Amino acid sequence: MSQPGPESARWFQFASSMNSERDSETTFEEDSQPNDEVVPYSDDETEDELDDQGPAVEPEQNRVNREAEETRETLRKDCTWQVKANDRSFHEQPHFMKTRFFCIKESKYANNAIKTYKYNAFSFLPMNLFEQFKRAANFYFLILLILQAIPQISTLAWYTTLFPLLVVLGITAIKDLVDDVARHKMDNEINNRTCEVIKDGRFKVAKWKEIQVGDVIRLKKNDFIPADILLLSSSEPNSLCYVETAELDGETNLKFKMALEITHQYLQRENSLTTFDGFIECEEPNNRLDKFTGTLFWRNRSFPLDADKILLRGCVIRNTDFCHGLVIFAGADTKIMKNSGKTRFKRTKIDYLMNYMVYTIFVVLILVSAGLAIGHAYWEAQVGNYSWYLYDGEDYTPSYRGFLNFWGYIIILNTMVPISLYVSVEVIRLGQSYFINWDLQMYYPEKDTPAKARTTTLNEQLGQIHYVFSDKTGTLTQNIMTFKKCCINGQIYGDHRDASQNSHSKIEQVDFSWNMFADGKLAFYDHYLIEQIQSGKESEVRQFFFLLAVCHTVMVDRTDGQLNYQAASPDEGALVNAARNFGFAFLARTQNTITISELGTERTYDVLAILDFNSDRKRMSIIVRTPEGNIRLYCKGADTVIYERLHQMNPTKQETQDALDIFASETLRTLCLCYKEIEEKEYEEWNKKFMAASLVSTNRDEALDKVYEEIEKDLILLGATAIEDKLQDGVPETISKLAKADIKIWVLTGDKKETAENIGFACELLTEDTTICYGEDINALLHTRMENQRNRGGVYAKFVPPVHETFFPPGENRALIISGSWLNEILLEKKTKRSKILKLKFPKTEEERRIRTQSKRRLEARKEQRQKNFVDLACECSAVICCRVTPKQKAMVVDLVKRYKKAITLAIGDGANDVNMIKTAHIGVGISGQEGMQAVMSSDYSFAQFRYLQRLLLVHGRWSYIRMCKFLRYFFYKNFAFTLVHFWYSFFNGYSAQTAYEDWFITLYNVLYSSLPVLLMGLLDQDVSDKLSLRFPGLYIVGQRDLLFNYKKFFVSLVHGILTSMILFFIPLGAYLQTVGQDGEAPSDYQSFAVTIASALIITVNFQIGLDTSYWTFVNAFSIFGSIALYFGIMFDFHSAGIHVLFPSAFQFTGTASNALRQPYIWLTIMLTVAVCLLPVVAIRFLSMTIWPSESDKIQKHRKRLKAEEQWKRRQRVFRRGVSSRRSAYAFSHQRGYADLISSGRSIRKKRSPLDAIIAEGAAEYRRTVAS
Repeated sequence: MSQPGPESARWFQFASSMNSERDSETTFEEDSQPNDEVVPYSDDETEDELDDQGPAVEPEQNRVNREAEETRETLRKDCTWQVKANDRSFHEQPHFMKTRFFCIKESKYANNAIKTYKYNAFSFLPMNLFEQFKRAANFYFLILLILQAIPQISTLAWYTTLFPLLVVLGITAIKDLVDDVARHKMDNEINNRTCEVIKDGRFKVAKWKEIQVGDVIRLKKNDFIPADILLLSSSEPNSLCYVETAELDGETNLKFKMALEITHQYLQRENSLTTFDGFIECEEPNNRLDKFTGTLFWRNRSFPLDADKILLRGCVIRNTDFCHGLVIFAGADTKIMKNSGKTRFKRTKIDYLMNYMVYTIFVVLILVSAGLAIGHAYWEAQVGNYSWYLYDGEDYTPSYRGFLNFWGYIIILNTMVPISLYVSVEVIRLGQSYFINWDLQMYYPEKDTPAKARTTTLNEQLGQIHYVFSDKTGTLTQNIMTFKKCCINGQIYGDHRDASQNSHSKIEQVDFSWNMFADGKLAFYDHYLIEQIQSGKESEVRQFFFLLAVCHTVMVDRTDGQLNYQAASPDEGALVNAARNFGFAFLARTQNTITISELGTERTYDVLAILDFNSDRKRMSIIVRTPEGNIRLYCKGADTVIYERLHQMNPTKQETQDALDIFASETLRTLCLCYKEIEEKEYEEWNKKFMAASLVSTNRDEALDKVYEEIEKDLILLGATAIEDKLQDGVPETISKLAKADIKIWVLTGDKKETAENIGFACELLTEDTTICYGEDINALLHTRMENQRNRGGVYAKFVPPVHETFFPPGENRALIISGSWLNEILLEKKTKRSKILKLKFPKTEEERRIRTQSKRRLEARKEQRQKNFVDLACECSAVICCRVTPKQKAMVVDLVKRYKKAITLAIGDGANDVNMIKTAHIGVGISGQEGMQAVMSSDYSFAQFRYLQRLLLVHGRWSYIRMCKFLRYFFYKNFAFTLVHFWYSFFNGYSAQTAYEDWFITLYNVLYSSLPVLLMGLLDQDVSDKLSLRFPGLYIVGQRDLLFNYKKFFVSLVHGILTSMILFFIPLGAYLQTVGQDGEAPSDYQSFAVTIASALIITVNFQIGLDTSYWTFVNAFSIFGSIALYFGIMFDFHSAGIHVLFPSAFQFTGTASNALRQPYIWLTIMLTVAVCLLPVVAIRFLSMTIWPSESDKIQKHRKRLKAEEQWKRRQRVFRRGVSSRRSAYAFSHQRGYADLISSGRSIRKKRSPLDAIIAEGAAEYRRTVAS
């Protein structure tokens, strides 16, 4: 066979470049207009890469490869990552080592083990203790313990602090251990997955964690990819490999990758793979999912590598029996791990507030201790030094005694900052997390998926959310497309009708059993359409479904006699499946034919050309020759572009447009279908132009588009399809309820604008009354606002109070829809080219440096002001939809709202592209759905359906917030009441730091005597039921406004505690003055006094929590009365003679309880003290609920009448004929389909002509065309 000539070589070069996908890139320059159709630049894009980018040709079109000579220098400069196949020792060379810690070195190549745990068996105890003592309160109590060990200043036994501290440290350590064991299990589950790796000259099964960079591995169908690998070969023709990238980009449609021709040819067998010694230079590990740059050096030749040849970790091998790959990046270096974002330590708003309150208590403690120490120094100087009976054998000066007493009071009053506070908070949060896990109403039985609280530290923050940032695909929608309706020849089909065209509200779905190719999954209820297809009365009906069966880029294979379709988008798959069910089944295709079963009759058509879809064309066409020899063009696309290309004589044009309006009002995704008869001569003339445009070396895509335009005109309209992008169950209801709770929903998606807008209407985030603003609209508004601010920012700006202006008139319902490109434009996030920077003159003098610095500061200030203005504008809108945004932009939007609105945010998503957003928000929620587990693993909470979010926030979140607020208010109160008795007692004991209670009472007060009731209130209390919480979302607002716990509530608790401590001390003091008991003895000794105060305190604080409890159960009642009984039981035991004999120094109140509490007078004193403490509280509560009832008080009062839950009703839509409100959410993929792959024949398994023959034939055809 003769070698192909120069023209053939040129044709081959064109065909190779045309049929390889490349990463879409967008160059942002100062004078460029943002493009709503494209996703902005990659997250880690460098200045050099931006500089290297050529002019944008077609936003979604893949770029043509640069010539090897032009890229070689760039590769050498940027590609510093070196990989040698089958040579582990190469990667352990000294120059690949980096210092990790002092002299300890490790390879820069990460191993493939994933590590998310914090501790191991040896590091747990020291590291956990170190982390716990980093907490200020724990460290404070450790210092107290040390102080108590010093005899000169110790006023309490050391065990009073040690025992509670050990309990706190122990419980926290156990919780941390349980969490870390769960992380170990998850890590082990992933790291111990297996695949085949070449070892010792053959493939052996190895665990993922044993894989290293440079290893050659074999993967089989449905295997997860363990690392980022270079595809070497596969079982498919031309070493194609189909992968599902759901965990990376949230898309469930398959992508194809293809190996280099050289590796496909030589690396199919095990022995050749074993001896493979290729060397790769490529870019360093980064987070760019859509880009890869590198070179393979092998057999004394170099081969360029791009993203089409790389299989990324997290993807799944589909429809490919096996494939071989070379590991490029492993473990933490893989792109999916690089995209996971920085893990942030999250703490709740209440945590921060609680810490500030604890610091306030520290200050109060120091001031009170200092005042009492000064009092003691003064008392010593005036009284103590002159009272011989008080001499203790130490000749200390009054000032030194005052100094010692300062530390003594620090020890005594330390319970103002209770150590048990933190452990109680942790126990409550842990319990609330289990309630979320156990909630059967958040359990999804279809996938056996319960809700999961993956953190135990953020529960109460769920009750304070202001903004929810949601992904779209897989989060709001099911990512399942369903053929719902259609319009054919002006007639709408898809309603509930029988074969006689009569409408019925209840009718059985269509039985497709007459069709041998039906898959049985399509639910359709219009029997009249089946009648029309089978009768053949209207030829347009059959033509309609034939078009759906032939005009696509779907690929098909058969398994067990069943047809399996692989589509470039779920929309296209839904249309081809619909045609299959209605009797027009796509059966097979070759490089230039397509076979269709038309109502049981197989017919094969010659495919003359496929005019593929892109985001500018918004349509695709196919030109076929029928078996009868006729040439026909079939086209489908967005109504906006199809209507411009229709023939003037289209009688059903208006009827179809009305149908499109109806479909759009029902938020269905629409496509228009049309066709055209082509004469042989017309086709031949057009084909010449097509072949010529195909060989253009520059701007080939524009040239092809112009040729496509010439043939896609004067089309005959057949009708329109309507596909439902199925929402998850309960999404509109959930969004409606969250909106009533004053929670704003922002949707952040990589989807195109039309689709995002359509889903906004479907889930009722947008309504017909909503005024929608787009990027160009708000850009003008923001520019005007910046000008006004600049004009006001003169010399006297600092003296003028800031003016709060609104962007929109009040009362209007507005929404913002903005693309990622406009977001960069508005937020001044566009990257500048390095070439422009290099043109600037470097500053030489100090003055130039100063001017340059001031200029940079002004630019930063302008950028910050612009971002703040954007957030203010967006927050005035009732809904915000950001489309075509990158993962980094999602996180940036969340961060802007956090920064400028100081609002609590929640992000919810289900794919790896949502991980950054989930980690940035205050609370991250993962949907465990179709798109893998990356989002779930990075989230704080997870469940299976978006609708469960309303229960998580409005029920669990609100309850958790109310419980935590009640718990903290009560906890501070009971400790102030307990501790400040010492303060009042000081005035009567010479400020000597003597305790008012027994040491063991102080030790056990927060641990046993008052802990259980408050814990149970923090776990079980609820103001209204879960059904009423969902029915009245307005109850949620108290958490958003921080109404239940703030500094005001804290000081109320402080004052309440002070007054209670005064009553607890002074009423028994008055009762004990100059009293005589029934037996003639005075009961006014110190120990009896301590018992009386302690008994009154325990009864008061336990009854007080009874007043604070809204939801009574047996457990609550038992805990309150049980705590009081436990106190008396332990006290009588500790005051017994038997325990005193065993431990005489530790138990010194022998017989006090039995002697004191046999006096009726003491009991009367206790009862009077408790009554005076509690009766004012009862009176105030009664007046408050009667005169100023809260919203929950009103609902509680009428809860029986409100018990039946109100059913949510979907908002009625009004269709108005002729009103141009249609939203053209055309149903198409965002990128080119498989047309290039099909036309090149690389995916076809059937025997074909040799490639040389195809090249020669194409070149000869071109020469004939030129000659003619």
